[in-house]
Amino acid sequence: MQISVIISTFNSPSWLDLVLWGYAVQTVRPLEVIVADDGSGPETRLVIEQHQQRHRFPVRRVWHQHRGFRKCRILNRAIARASGGYLVFSDGDCIPRRDFLETHRRLAAPGAALSGGCVRLSAEASRAITPDDVFHGRCLGAGWVGEQGRRGLLGLLKGGACGRWLGRAIDFVTPTRATFNGHNTSAWREDLVRVNGFDERMQYGGLDRELGERLVNAGVRFRQIRHQAICLHLDHPRPYETAESWQRNDAIRAVTCVDRAVWTPHGIVHEMGQMPTPLRFAA
Repeated sequence: MQISVIISTFNSPSWLDLVLWGYAVQTVRPLEVIVADDGSGPETRLVIEQHQQRHRFPVRRVWHQHRGFRKCRILNRAIARASGGYLVFSDGDCIPRRDFLETHRRLAAPGAALSGGCVRLSAEASRAITPDDVFHGRCLGAGWVGEQGRRGLLGLLKGGACGRWLGRAIDFVTPTRATFNGHNTSAWREDLVRVNGFDERMQYGGLDRELGERLVNAGVRFRQIRHQAICLHLDHPRPYETAESWQRNDAIRAVTCVDRAVWTPHGIVHEMGQMPTPLRFAA
């Protein structure tokens, strides 16, 4: 199975550098890593160019000029250009554990999508991580995670102290619903094209969930793997998060729910250069 990793970013070159080192030491090599860049400056481009020279897999950059928050549009461009049949989505502030892609590949199934998890770090802990920590796996060990205040069973599990079967057991009983989480989700490319990708009207706040809801309406099953596929979520400000953006997005999601919508006319189709046949929900 050929995996394309799609990482979204905007003007966080130091965080992106750490994330790309995380993919360099995966137990399963990706077909490619595509950085979906929502208009970052030359510092981010330099980081990507440096990693293009370092790794045995292609690191590609999909970029457009920054004109406000247009994450959905740049993600659609990345989907359109992805070569792999299976896509893993994450963010440029999420460092993957070494078995991140291995876990997504092992648990992938036809007609299904996977909803992974993360360990959220404080600003202080995020700033303490170095590329060498990532390369040698120190910052994703149980000891380091515990030192950052993430003690207890779940913190140790996410840090890697517990085995595969315990993570699977906890995911089986967790009450948390499996959803499309932008920091850690995977799905088949053909399913994403079938629903026309992300709705480009969406701003910050639930944009990933709306796509997931259309996938569910199209018959895709989401499986919970939040204690099996893990990444470290680095802390950062969110100046683009506003009450207005949440209200706008909630209104779009409400229509998706009520109409049981599968297809969005505001999606990937113009990036593909052709019109996939829209699915229509059968009442």
